[in-house]
Amino acid sequence: MENQAVDAVALAGSVAGADFSLWGLFLKADILVKGVMMVLILASFWCWAIIFEKGIRFRRLRAQADQFEDSFWSGGSLEELFDRIGTRPDHPMEILFVSAMREWRRSTSKGLAGEDFLRAGIKDRIVQVMHITLTREIERLERYMGFLATVGSTAPFIGLFGTVWGIMNSFQAIALTKNTNLAVVAPGIAEALFATALGLIAAIPAVVAYNKFSTDLGRYTIRLEGFVGEFSAILSRQLDEGRGQ
Repeated sequence: MENQAVDAVALAGSVAGADFSLWGLFLKADILVKGVMMVLILASFWCWAIIFEKGIRFRRLRAQADQFEDSFWSGGSLEELFDRIGTRPDHPMEILFVSAMREWRRSTSKGLAGEDFLRAGIKDRIVQVMHITLTREIERLERYMGFLATVGSTAPFIGLFGTVWGIMNSFQAIALTKNTNLAVVAPGIAEALFATALGLIAAIPAVVAYNKFSTDLGRYTIRLEGFVGEFSAILSRQLDEGRGQ
C-alpha cells in the first residue's frame, strides 16, 4: 500500500510538472506535428486577413453603389455623369457604366446609328461589353474566396492528421517505457488534440466567412446584372429615339 501511495504521489507530481500550456505543447510536439500546427496557424492568420479585407470591401461597395445609383437616377445627363467619373471609376458599377458609355460614344461618333442593322450591332456590342466587364469584375471580387473554402474544408483533416500522428507517438512511448501511466500518455495526447483544435480554429471562421461573403457576392452580382439590363434598355431607347428624329 505504501508503494502504491508513493507511485501515486510520484505520478501526480510528474503530471503536475508537465507544461500543458499552448506554447509548451507546441515545443514538446513532434517535428511533423509542429509543421502541421504552423500550417494551421498561418492559414488562420491569412483567413482573418481575408475576412477583414472582404468585410470592409463589400460594405464599401454597397455604399458606393447606393451613391452612384442616386446620381444615375437623378435625371441628370448621362454624358455629364460620364465626364465627371472620367477614366478612373472607383467600383464595379461605375466601371460597367464607363465601359458602356465608352462604346456608346465610339459608335455614335462614327455615325453608325443611321441604319437599323447598324443600330442593332451597337446594341449588341454595348451589351457584350457590359457582360464581359461584369464577368471580369466578379472574378476580381471572388479573389481569395477559394482560399477560404479550401481552409474550411481541409483544415480539420490537417489537424486530424496531426492528432493521429501525435497519438501514434504516445503509443510508441508506452511501448518503449512499458508504462501506461498518465504521465506517459497525457503529454502526447494533449499535443495531438491541440493540432485538432488548431484545425477547427482555422476552419470554423473560414466556413462562416465563405458562406457570408458568397451570399453578399451573389446579392451584389444580382444588383450589377440588374443595372446592366436597365442601362442597356436606356441606351437602346435613346438609339430608337435618335432614329425617329
